[in-house]
Amino acid sequence: MLDVLSTRVTNYRTQHDDGALAVWGLGAVSLLAAFVLFMNSSRWTVVPVVGFIALVAVGWFAYQPETAMGLTFLATIATVTVLGLIIAFTVKEALPAMRAMGLDLLLRTEKPLWGGDTYSLTPMMFGTVLTTLIATVVAAPLGIAGALFLSEIASDTVREVVKPGVELLAGIPSITYGFVGFVIINDFFYAKLRTPTIGNYFTVGAVIGVMALPTIVTVAEDALSTVPESMKSGSLAVGSTDWQTMKSVTIPAAFSGVSAAVLLGVGRAIGETMAATVMIPHTKAFPDPLYDVFGGVGETLTTVVAFEAGNASGTHYSALFAAGVVLFTTVFALSVVSQYVEARMERKFGGSR
Repeated sequence: MLDVLSTRVTNYRTQHDDGALAVWGLGAVSLLAAFVLFMNSSRWTVVPVVGFIALVAVGWFAYQPETAMGLTFLATIATVTVLGLIIAFTVKEALPAMRAMGLDLLLRTEKPLWGGDTYSLTPMMFGTVLTTLIATVVAAPLGIAGALFLSEIASDTVREVVKPGVELLAGIPSITYGFVGFVIINDFFYAKLRTPTIGNYFTVGAVIGVMALPTIVTVAEDALSTVPESMKSGSLAVGSTDWQTMKSVTIPAAFSGVSAAVLLGVGRAIGETMAATVMIPHTKAFPDPLYDVFGGVGETLTTVVAFEAGNASGTHYSALFAAGVVLFTTVFALSVVSQYVEARMERKFGGSR
């Protein structure tokens, strides 16, 4: 009797697995057909898409666990595929400028720097680094201090009011920050502090730093909150003050999360477009001297793409894609560094935080 029951269960599972496999096989074929038709601008693209939706509906009712697993797998594959296509397209469009300019695209410092048949990203790379450094100097200490206050000092009532307010700042459109910076901050520096022109690296970096604050505060506060209370209580029990505990126990224990928060903020600063485009002077040159952050010269990689993409063609158009490649490479390097820091802290402290 048991043998018969076991055989029936095995046969049911086999049929169940075969049915789920058949559904997802047809679904994969439908998706592939839809992609091929879409790339060829066919009006019949909707047919395999509808077929895939129907297969998912059937699978959800008949093989729900397998369908859920398959959908998550497809979502992962789609994400990686889209990212790969974006990278491939960006590099492909940047190749003409790379061939035409060679290393001068990244290293040229002599004029002319931008225009005609000469395109150099060097001044924009310098501007991006400078504004990012200013933004980091503004955002990192303030963000970590805000996270420490919310996590370790503020009462529950204050935290419930302040933390949603900080998170709300992240939802303000960047163009709003840029417009406020252009109308108020740029004008103040020009009228009161006598800067050469309206707009400079310092004001742009400061505004971008303020924009990065919500990201740093939120992520760092979450990391600090995961530090076990026993570690803090043990430090206080041996006579340490609250500040000594935060400095010597809480921050080191959560350093990987705090560093990730800062790196996320730096990534926001590097990739910021609209606020910088509104505020910064669009001049392709180096400040003189190089450390003059209040001079009128200014452009970053993101602003040159946003400002000139609509009217670009030929080598000019390709050079803007090369700027995108540089930005992607920089953000990728930051991601690798953050993973390295997290792995190093995990080895040091025996945990991910």
